[in-house]
Order: sequence, then structure tokens, then C-alpha cells
Amino acid sequence: MTVAIIMGSASDAGVMDGAVEVLREFSVPVEVRALSAHRTPDDVIAFARAAQGRGVKVVIAAAGGAAHLAGVVAAATPLPVIGVPIAVGGLGGLDSLLAMVQMPKGVPVATVAVDGARNAALLAVRILALSDSTLAAAVQQRREDMAAQVRRADEEIQARYSGAAG
Repeated sequence: MTVAIIMGSASDAGVMDGAVEVLREFSVPVEVRALSAHRTPDDVIAFARAAQGRGVKVVIAAAGGAAHLAGVVAAATPLPVIGVPIAVGGLGGLDSLLAMVQMPKGVPVATVAVDGARNAALLAVRILALSDSTLAAAVQQRREDMAAQVRRADEEIQARYSGAAG
């Protein structure tokens, strides 16, 4: 396995599907688990401690509410951990975001936007690409494709409004 995705609840799967899709687009092997920092803490610690030995290079941890999962994982592994705050309840994910970014010194968690699973996967791919030239080329190609798409949209907008009075 190269990237492990761990989510605090099976209800987070709808958001985390985006991360799995991105990793599969780049042909990056992925392991996906649902483990709770609060309801199955021993399982989370065991998962995190064994991840590197299973060949995991990056962990993406998603949780809502108190959102301690990424921090617990980061405390138990030397691997890079990317947190995905999940929007639950009435605060729209702000509580999750704040819980993830408030890590103590020495226990880093890179945190993406609320429900930002796709960006978490892209960040994981970029980390892996540092030591994989094929993956680095795929990342660069994706960046070029995105730029070309924006340029095409710009041309369409310019053509649409070229005769508009200003």
C-alpha cells in the first residue's frame, strides 16, 4: 500500500470517495479504513504504528466534530499525515477544521479545506512524486491539462463578450 485513508466514521465515505478516485487516477495503491479515535482508539493506534511496515508512505485522516483522528494518527507514526475536516452538525465543519489545525508542536498534521478529500489526495500524490519520476510526470501533466482547460474557458469568455459595450 502507498496511501492509507482512514476515516472516523463510515458516514465520511461519501466525502472520501473523492480521494480514492484521485489516487486511482494516478494508479496509486490505496488502503481505506473506518476507525474512530474515540470509539476504537486502540485500533487507531495499532493501525498508525503498523502503517509504515505495511509500505504506507502517506496517511490521509478524515474526521468530523472533535476531529481528533488525524492528530492521534500523527502522534503514533512518523509518516506524513494529511487531515480532512468533515462537515457535520451545525458548524459546517469549522469545528473539525479548528480541531485539526490546532496540533501541538512536534505533531504536525497538514490540513486541507473542509471536505477537501480530493486536494488531500493530490497533496499525497505530490509527496509521493518527490521520489517517483513517473508520478512526478503525471502530476505535471495534470497541471498542464488544468491550465489548458482554463485557457480554453478564457478564450470562450473573451469570444462571448468581445462585442459587449464596456
